[in-house]
Amino acid sequence: MKWRCSNHAFDLSAQGEIMGIVNVTPDSFSDGGKFDKASAGIARALQLLEEGAAIIDIGGESTRPGADDVCAEEETRRVIPVIEGILKEAPEACLSVDTSKAPVARAAIDAGAKIINDVTGFRDPAMIELASETGVGVAVMHMQGTPRTMQSNPSYDDVIADIRSFFEERNATLTAAGIDSEAIVFDPGIGFGKTQQHNLTLLRHLDQLIVSGRPVLLGVSRKSFIGRILKSDDIADRNWPTVGITAHACALGVPLHRVHEVKPNLDALRMAEAMR
Repeated sequence: MKWRCSNHAFDLSAQGEIMGIVNVTPDSFSDGGKFDKASAGIARALQLLEEGAAIIDIGGESTRPGADDVCAEEETRRVIPVIEGILKEAPEACLSVDTSKAPVARAAIDAGAKIINDVTGFRDPAMIELASETGVGVAVMHMQGTPRTMQSNPSYDDVIADIRSFFEERNATLTAAGIDSEAIVFDPGIGFGKTQQHNLTLLRHLDQLIVSGRPVLLGVSRKSFIGRILKSDDIADRNWPTVGITAHACALGVPLHRVHEVKPNLDALRMAEAMR
């Protein structure tokens, strides 16, 4: 099982990889404002690479529930200096841009990014055309609604079947548009238009979300449903439960994990792989 991302190729058949999160935003749910200066974002990315992250995912717009939109110009202004700064210090780093806007994605690719991580699931034809043209890696996430509306009474006939069907449709559409199937991974979008019960059902049955042999990318790091289960408002209390979910997901065949804290999740992933 390979994930081809431009001139990078990850062989996920033997071991998975960690995608480290760098939010260069003032309002992200868990670390908004901590890394919104380019220098801080670059330093954080280099730290995560040192801890073992195979990919750094850079986002310039918060997608927390209720978040306001950011224009493409502002989002570009936030992410491009960080991408350029990381690659100046670590030229071989594989960088992902977390965006749903084709102009931002194009600017990021021109600056050296190798992956587009789109929370809207590549519904924009311009984003599909860009991915096909450039050969970058494609992370397709499922979200019901928009960040502003997604937690307003989300509902499904069958959350597993509905999301699997979405992945199957996206896979057919993207490959028909010329995107290499090996460039595609799928993210079930934990917390994006899902209730706590939906999230837990998805986590129990991650193995049922593998479509056409394509890898699943899981993003649960520090999400609010963990805090609700723990009955804690402290973001730090969500870090170790995230590690536990990483190990659980590995046992169900998930090779890609998008997290804020790289080293403990990478350690859990390698231990789970050894036991498997």
